[in-house]
Amino acid sequence: MSKEVQEINRRRTFAIISHPDAGKTTLTEKFLLYGGAINLAGSVKGKATARHAVSDWMEIEKERGISVTSSVLQFEYDGYCINILDTPGHQDFSEDTYRTLMAADSAVMVIDASKGVEAQTRKLFKVCGMRGIPIFTFINKLDRDANDTFDLLDDIEKELGIATCPVNWPIGSGKEFKGVYDREKQCVISYSDTEKGTKEGVATEIPIQDEEHLRGLIGDAAADKLLGEIELLDGASAEFDLEEVRAGRLTPVCFGSALTNFGVEIFLKHFLNMTTPPLPRMADVGLIKPTEHEFSAFVFKIQANMNKAHRDRIAFMRICSGKFDAQMEVRHVQGNKVMRLSQPQQIMADERKILSEAYAGDIIGVFDPGVFSIGDTICMPKDKLAYEGIPTFAPEHFARVRQLDTMKRKQFVKGIEQIAQEGAIQIFTEMTAGMEEVIVGVVGVLQFDVLKYRLENEYNVEIRLENLPYEHIRWIENKEEVNLEKLIGTSDMKKVKDMKGNPLLLFVNSWSIGMTLDRNKGLVLTEFSRN
Repeated sequence: MSKEVQEINRRRTFAIISHPDAGKTTLTEKFLLYGGAINLAGSVKGKATARHAVSDWMEIEKERGISVTSSVLQFEYDGYCINILDTPGHQDFSEDTYRTLMAADSAVMVIDASKGVEAQTRKLFKVCGMRGIPIFTFINKLDRDANDTFDLLDDIEKELGIATCPVNWPIGSGKEFKGVYDREKQCVISYSDTEKGTKEGVATEIPIQDEEHLRGLIGDAAADKLLGEIELLDGASAEFDLEEVRAGRLTPVCFGSALTNFGVEIFLKHFLNMTTPPLPRMADVGLIKPTEHEFSAFVFKIQANMNKAHRDRIAFMRICSGKFDAQMEVRHVQGNKVMRLSQPQQIMADERKILSEAYAGDIIGVFDPGVFSIGDTICMPKDKLAYEGIPTFAPEHFARVRQLDTMKRKQFVKGIEQIAQEGAIQIFTEMTAGMEEVIVGVVGVLQFDVLKYRLENEYNVEIRLENLPYEHIRWIENKEEVNLEKLIGTSDMKKVKDMKGNPLLLFVNSWSIGMTLDRNKGLVLTEFSRN
């Protein structure tokens, strides 16, 4: 087996998804702790310590204690090279999460044991379902009072429509949390509360058959309850089937506490045993296999100003096949240009390491002079292939942007265009009284705060946002056949253009869309931009 094939086969690339505050970022940090990538985990909320989570690098994230952008983190563990894509939990950033899931081979779903499946978990799970990727569940916060374990599993099965297979089983919760029962080893692993920022403490393992020791460790009541639950579990839960897991129809479930660092390494080991090396990807020429094809990749994220001092733009690429060499020439398919990728780097939150090589499954960041767009394909110069595009979500909230200092027009235009190219916002222009007005569309209203914050802090431009009542957006598909000036609309309709000059219509009410179509025979409207 060649070194290239060996390197690809030891890659594991996964995204972490959850509802806000389920403990996703804390879990990510503990993974990094085991991989030796960090020596001390930072408290996400930053109350106990001034440190912040490694994966939250933007100033606004540190202030609010939430993840706004997806971070990419790589570490080595037990012979594997692991790429973690940490995603924003907040629903207002679901578009960024969707794009990130396009770059992952599997997903780790974090659920709060006291809350079960929450609204955002449902939404993100649907996205995973659309991709058919394997999902591994970590039920977190057992150090606090939790819901009944059978109810939690039932919740996952009913709410998400996926079968569950518990890998281990919790013994109590909150003050009564005694540890977990490992179903494969048939032993109880005792709970030991370790210091928040350090690795796991010494845990005692007791075979389930050794009843005397077991009762001595967890007490008679907990032992009786556990033995009864194990009997019920063995008769009622789904059989473990790796094929079903890899098809995204069965989720293995582990229990633990990321904060006190119990059960994290147990979960990581099980996860690595079950998950796959990089998966083949569909391109317009058919399925591209990671180990049987030369270098190819696609852009799934663009981030401006990760380094304030350099004012740079980084395009994040998921390598789909082969080996990347920093000296090689590649083809940017959409731009039809042969080029060298500038400053290829591995990114650890906001820290960077220049790379000379990388393999299928890896995520690399490259300097983007403004040529890449989300969804672009990169391949060898002789190849002719393009990966499936990444759909754009239609914005649901709109606001007019007023620039407070008109002398800073240049910085304003540059800033708003760069942030729009990242895919977080969409910008539209309208002509009013000879002036070009800028309208911003977002999927979630929190994006407005991020836009305002970033324009002020990264581009030194102050803005005022005026909310607009529009809720529906439609592109004009047959724009060549339509005379925009003569378009008969409704009183709640606004004509605008997107960044590429395509005409669009904004509506306050959904019924206005049908009325506009009735009044303009031959007009074709669509919810997505085709180019």
